[in-house]
This record gives sequence, C-alpha cells and structure tokens, in this order.
Amino acid sequence: MGFVIGASSLYYEFYQIVSVPESRVRDLNVIADCGVVLTGSAGRIREAFEILAQKRIKKLIISGVYKETQLIHLFPHLPYYNEINDDDVILEKKSESTYGNAVQSLALVNALKCREILLITSQLHMFRAHRIFQDVFPESVQIIPIAVSNRKDFTVFDYLLETVKSSFYWVLGLVV
Repeated sequence: MGFVIGASSLYYEFYQIVSVPESRVRDLNVIADCGVVLTGSAGRIREAFEILAQKRIKKLIISGVYKETQLIHLFPHLPYYNEINDDDVILEKKSESTYGNAVQSLALVNALKCREILLITSQLHMFRAHRIFQDVFPESVQIIPIAVSNRKDFTVFDYLLETVKSSFYWVLGLVV
C-alpha cells in the first residue's frame, strides 16, 4: 500500500512539472511591481531583463547570485539597454536553494513594497518554485509565474531529478 501511495505521489509531482506552460515574454500582457528571477538555467536572466526594459516591472530581484558576482557579469549586454537603470536591479546573494530564494526575496519584496511579483524561472523549475513562493509569501502578495525555458531544452533525467526534488520539499514539510 505504501508503494502505491509513494508511486502515486511521484506521478502527481511529475505530471505537475510537465504541465507547466511556457510563457513567451514578447506575448505577455502583464505588469507587476517587481520581478524575481531565480538563477539557474540559461535564458532566465536575459528574459527578466527584457521584461524590465519593457517597463512591465519597476524593480528586478535576481535571486541566488554568487557572493562575488557583479551585475555586469550576470548580464554583459546591460550597457546596450539604455532604458534600464542599475538601481532597478537588486542582486540577492544569500540564498542557496529554492526555499532560500523565496525567504530572501520576501525580505526584499517587503522592503520595496511590492504587492505583485512576476516569478521568473524555467518551465522545469516553475512548479516547485511557485509552490514554495506561495507557501513563504503572504497572500497579500500576488505571484504571477513566468516560465521562460522551452521543454525541449530538458532531458528525461532533468524531469526525474526535478520530480525527486519537488517531492523532497513536500516530504520535508517545506511546502504544503
């Protein structure tokens, strides 16, 4: 019986992960106070800067940045974006996990008085990240998921690993 429950739980997690739709930034029609982009797979930061350049957010928090990293290292194309002010980008350098991203970003979101945020990460990571952010953030902050990577960029192993990670967050009680 325990095996059936465990297998069913893993299947549910897997199904949720593969069901996340891709968000095409150029097609988005959303505006929020802030954006929170989680470092990781390629393309996330570039897409977040596009959203900031299009004035769909006022501030961009890049969460999970290595301590020694400077903004120009993360986005070398920044000098070509005249419409972006460096002061509108905050590097969050304390978090080391998705849960840490949520906790550390919440402090910045509160300091910036953001009432709605665009949560920017890959399709693969979005189910877990969105669930964690919803658990950590108060209901008064609206979280709008923006999944920017394409499914074809991921392997079966990537999906299985993400399923296990997502399940562990639930087992450890970090998400409901």
